Amino acid sequence: MKEATNTLAPQFDVTAGRPRIRFDRNELAGAFGDMGTDVPLLIGIVLAAGLDGTSVLIMFGIMQLLSGLLYRLPMPVQPLKAMAAIVIAQQTSAATLYGAGIAIGLLMLILVVTGLVDWLARVVPKCVVRGVQLGLGLQLASVALGKFVQADGVWGYALAACAFVITIFLLGNRRFPAALTVVLLGVVYAMTFNWEAGAAVSFGFHLPSVHVPRPADILTGLLVLALPQLPLSLANSVLATRQLVEDLFPHRRMALRKIGLTYALMNLVNPWFGGVPTCHGAGGMAGHFAFGGRTGGSVIIYGALFVLLGLLFGPGCEQVVKAFPLPVLGVILLFEALALIWLVRDTAQCRSEFPIAVLVGLVCVGLPCGYIVAMVVGTALFYLGNRVRLVSPDAV
Repeated sequence: MKEATNTLAPQFDVTAGRPRIRFDRNELAGAFGDMGTDVPLLIGIVLAAGLDGTSVLIMFGIMQLLSGLLYRLPMPVQPLKAMAAIVIAQQTSAATLYGAGIAIGLLMLILVVTGLVDWLARVVPKCVVRGVQLGLGLQLASVALGKFVQADGVWGYALAACAFVITIFLLGNRRFPAALTVVLLGVVYAMTFNWEAGAAVSFGFHLPSVHVPRPADILTGLLVLALPQLPLSLANSVLATRQLVEDLFPHRRMALRKIGLTYALMNLVNPWFGGVPTCHGAGGMAGHFAFGGRTGGSVIIYGALFVLLGLLFGPGCEQVVKAFPLPVLGVILLFEALALIWLVRDTAQCRSEFPIAVLVGLVCVGLPCGYIVAMVVGTALFYLGNRVRLVSPDAV
């Protein structure tokens, strides 16, 4: 029992006082914990906006590497979800997407420098953050079950069922990590049924291309993509991610400004080299942790895979990924969603906070611009409820 506890506990470098970065089978398994979210979004953005696959994959991988080295935690990088949804739905141009990356980076930098991001952390109560995590988890579960699991018909359902059972039995197993087994199952399935899609890809060495965003593109990107994205980024990428670090790694103190600053810098760099706008995310960290990641090693491994894929197969990346079965991605995404949903349990014992958390989660899912509406409404209800209890005679 003692050995198992030490394996799960974060490892520290005694001389430097910094957590160690491990590279073992569990970190390798954790590396696949976020692919159910990232891969479909990346491919959708590349196809919709006509981006250079090499640039997208390499820059996305580099951001993962830097995040893992800087935080030394499973702090992954994800595509900006609201932006991705708009780009895929409206076929937004690459220039506007790159301009939006610069715009969202500048907005977040302003929030960090002025201290507004810290003010938000003080004002928004924990139950509202839990509601945001619940809403994101419900959205991810809906995508997993409603789109990915159904993708390959009867065979897809059978494959998803096998992957689900394997994950249930092996989840938390440090000797035989669930994600490695599930990914191996997906590779075998791809080689059996989707071999032609992957075999058509040519091998070669490729480097990212340079792009110079124009002021007009930055303005357009701000209005079309950055402003709709900002509420989700504040709620999930910054507030919820910091809360999840405190939940999973209580020994680590995480400054909100640090998360906001790395968010800003990533988006101020990515567009110049053809990368998509990115963020940190509570869902990604939950996925890495659920499948075994405990240090920055899982994120570094994950990033290295994207860099290699971009360097060697960049122009045909969508063909390589299409060969991998969506039902397996759906199961991985589902467990990432469940890890987020489960966090709401710590509000269940409070009669005043649990309904707010549930309401915030439902508003996030059910309304346009749901995340900003949910944050405002949930926060207002929390303080209104506290005020009512203070003046109520029954509160004494």
